[in-house]
Amino acid sequence: MVNILVVEDEQSITKLLKETLQIEGYQVTIVLNGEDAVQFALREIPHLIILDVMLPRRYGLSDMDGYDVILKLRSHPKTMHIPIIVLSAFGAPADIIRAYERDVDGFITKPFDLEELLARVRRHLRRVQQSCLSPLTGLPGGLQVVRAINYKLGNVDPWSILYLDLDNFKAYNDVYGFLTGNEMILLVGRICQRAVYEYGNSDDFVGHIGGDDFIVVTTPERAEALCVNISDSYKKESASLYHSEDLIRGSISGVDRKGRPYQFPLVSLSIGVVNNQLCRPHSIQEVSYLAAEAKRNAKLSTSNISYISSPRDKVSSECSSTISSSLTNHALPFSFSGLTLDDLFYFSEEGSMAEYEQQVH
Repeated sequence: MVNILVVEDEQSITKLLKETLQIEGYQVTIVLNGEDAVQFALREIPHLIILDVMLPRRYGLSDMDGYDVILKLRSHPKTMHIPIIVLSAFGAPADIIRAYERDVDGFITKPFDLEELLARVRRHLRRVQQSCLSPLTGLPGGLQVVRAINYKLGNVDPWSILYLDLDNFKAYNDVYGFLTGNEMILLVGRICQRAVYEYGNSDDFVGHIGGDDFIVVTTPERAEALCVNISDSYKKESASLYHSEDLIRGSISGVDRKGRPYQFPLVSLSIGVVNNQLCRPHSIQEVSYLAAEAKRNAKLSTSNISYISSPRDKVSSECSSTISSSLTNHALPFSFSGLTLDDLFYFSEEGSMAEYEQQVH
């Protein structure tokens, strides 16, 4: 269900908005001040926000007005894509310009027409789904993933990136069909979101890179718990997506590309983990290399989890040298602008194809 956050302290308006939006089938949450609005948005990631820019400063708890809320949300990769419709009792050109300069999606002056508001809500929900989110999982993808990583690279705070990839997924998709394959991808997305909600930080980021690849951006002290929970949950919950005979046998009966019968392994979930504690990447290309290396190691590990920057790894200077050498030696199919998703995880498709080739020959 679509979740809409309403940030408004005037009781008559909140009552009207909640009733109207609920009749339209939306789930509505009301908060009264800016601080609560930011915290809720980071934690719950609403699909759309309706925001009164004139927010109260009560009990000394918050000095944030609506414009401060907009700046906070637009500066964080987890919330920067969320459509924001501003409500204001002030409709002078200067007020409207101020709001749009802070990148709001709509400005409505009080008193407002409900039909117009609903039309704007529907339009902005369609737009964000088409342009920013994965059409399958509804998770941020594409440029949002790149922005989330660049956001971490831009500060010195500790971070960890979990790169998740399904092993043997192509064979599964060929045997079970793309609709069941989509169910498995949706399952991984739901598990990641649930794990972050229960074991992560409020501002942790979950993104869908594409296909069967996902990313979680968190902090080092949360990474292990997230990996264990995601891995265990996947092993338990993915069982429902197999025929009973395949589960009992522990493999999938299919044919290779030459039409020969072949037993493919069940689909496993590998998680490669990169952090900036000892091996500090300085560019998104370095993160790309480390994430791909961690994922390859995870596929070879009995636990399907690999940490690329643990204490036993090389120190930062040696690591940077190794990365630079590898990036130079590979014929990378991208510029170093760091703006496209293919640039970030160019190893992904290549690794999947190599894995498949190895199985069928």
